[in-house]
Amino acid sequence: MKLTPIALITLCLTWAGIAVAQSPYQSSADFSKYAMKLREQSLMQLEPQVIIPTESNRAGVGGLYPWKLNIVATIFWVGESASANNPVHNFSSSWDKEWWRSYGGFDNPDRSVRRGLPDGGSVPGNFNPQQNPFYFALPYNDVTSGHHKPEARFIPWFKQTYEEDGKSVCRDRWIAIKKGNRVCYGQWSDCGPFRTDHFNYVFGNERPAPNLNQGAGLDVSPAVRDYLGLANTDVVDWKFVEFRDVPIGPWSRFGENNTFVIESRRTQTRVVQAEKRTPAVRETPQDGPVVITH
Repeated sequence: MKLTPIALITLCLTWAGIAVAQSPYQSSADFSKYAMKLREQSLMQLEPQVIIPTESNRAGVGGLYPWKLNIVATIFWVGESASANNPVHNFSSSWDKEWWRSYGGFDNPDRSVRRGLPDGGSVPGNFNPQQNPFYFALPYNDVTSGHHKPEARFIPWFKQTYEEDGKSVCRDRWIAIKKGNRVCYGQWSDCGPFRTDHFNYVFGNERPAPNLNQGAGLDVSPAVRDYLGLANTDVVDWKFVEFRDVPIGPWSRFGENNTFVIESRRTQTRVVQAEKRTPAVRETPQDGPVVITH
């Protein structure tokens, strides 16, 4: 059927009226706003939800990870015996059955026998620790029975750091710990207090679960305690930080697991290798320049 121009115009206007009547959007701009809202709602349903508060960069601490505010922290140490408030001894850690041996001995928390560091913190008085004395524990372990837990893939840095199934991507990660105006940095060396499955607190928005240590959600070492001036049970803020955001400090000196120590050795190795590859030139009056190869 062939439509006359008048009929065609009438039909188009009718269709337009139907479309407007059926659509809640008065313009393409309104529809775009609605589409963006749907997208945001879909993203919010992904696990885990990561909410970056406006104070995430406060205290001069960089990075995109949010602060965990007002968290009860208790003191623990390598070589600590089991007790009512510490049901598992700390001769071993969640990732190292010989933790006390790897560390170099018993990290005695007694201040009277510890050696203070010039820029804060302390180390054992009778030996230099073989691992970073600025360590901590959080109540989550990404590995169980030699394999990664299903939710581990939601750890923010999982894809960037994954090497093989069963090798933790949490071990030796850095956090910033804040008390008052002081900020300390440490490496993740054990799991606790009390539990190793609280993913939604460590990486999500939940609060620490109630426990015998006043709901503690963080264990810190004697070195961290002494740097921040903490009581045996105290309240702090903490957040994950990338290594590039960790400044030089007393936490950067000791330990075979210390990222600063590892990177320093890599740099030294690269310099030595470059020197071996680069020929040296020696000037002699008679023969001119002589190339010396190593």
